[in-house]
Amino acid sequence: MNKSLIDEITTGLQSDKPFISPKYFYDELGSRLFEAITLLDEYYPTRVEKSIMKMYEQQIASAVGACDVLLDLGAGNCAKASELFNSVNPKQYLALDISKDFLELAIAELKKKFPQIEMTAQVCDLSQPLSFPELAGKKKTFFYPGSSIGNFNPDQVSSFFRNIATICDGSGGLLIGVDLVKGKDVLQKAYDDSLGVTAAFNLNVLKHLNRIIGSDFDVVDWEHFAVFNQEDSRIEMHLRAKRDVSVTWPSHSKHFKAGEMIHTENSYKYTKASFSDLLIKAGFRDVQPWTDPKDLFMVCYAKA
Repeated sequence: MNKSLIDEITTGLQSDKPFISPKYFYDELGSRLFEAITLLDEYYPTRVEKSIMKMYEQQIASAVGACDVLLDLGAGNCAKASELFNSVNPKQYLALDISKDFLELAIAELKKKFPQIEMTAQVCDLSQPLSFPELAGKKKTFFYPGSSIGNFNPDQVSSFFRNIATICDGSGGLLIGVDLVKGKDVLQKAYDDSLGVTAAFNLNVLKHLNRIIGSDFDVVDWEHFAVFNQEDSRIEMHLRAKRDVSVTWPSHSKHFKAGEMIHTENSYKYTKASFSDLLIKAGFRDVQPWTDPKDLFMVCYAKA
């Protein structure tokens, strides 16, 4: 077992307000469940983002320009980045994600289709500072689709953006997708779908923790709970105890009362102006936005 992971998870579970980092959603099953979520009628972000990328394909390619390295943050199955290959023409593609096996399978398939692009899969925890000294001197385009940036709180977003702007070092930039503020009903359904796929995705994190830290969570003791926090402009996902339950793992234990919750994810929603302002303050410039006709979602390119 990885002691640093055990310590991190233990700190979260034993907090006054227990939490689990959303990065632990993405074991192999979690990655596949998230793929299924993106196909749901209620979950609009993936579908709308794809339509924006298609509608403005040439404008986006023109804004990004020539690309030495495309760095795909939270690459998943690499499908979104691969749709950029023909328009952006990267010489090198670096796929970064926390789930190694899932990532390597995706890269193996992509290499067959795009043999001209040098491709590498790299395990990466996006909650930690990024560093790519081996790419010094190359024009780097970071790609972070899907509104995953919403998982970070505003202070973390600022640090994350400053880190990327520093790595770009005056060339390249960041192509990013972000979910926009909208009606509560639309948001609520997107994170609590009628088929229960999001619930399965949320509950699966407990099974992943059992493997990582040797805990004895039983998913039948827990239920998915999602709510829109209007004040903080974010969807919150929690796991709520159905009954009093005690969970143990090596040298530790935690008792949860019925109704007590473990916070598993935030998904912040932004306005076009507030998000562009964050990018500018972090050191980017010339932020170019593209949205769908209903302003549900935004893709933007920020030049470093």
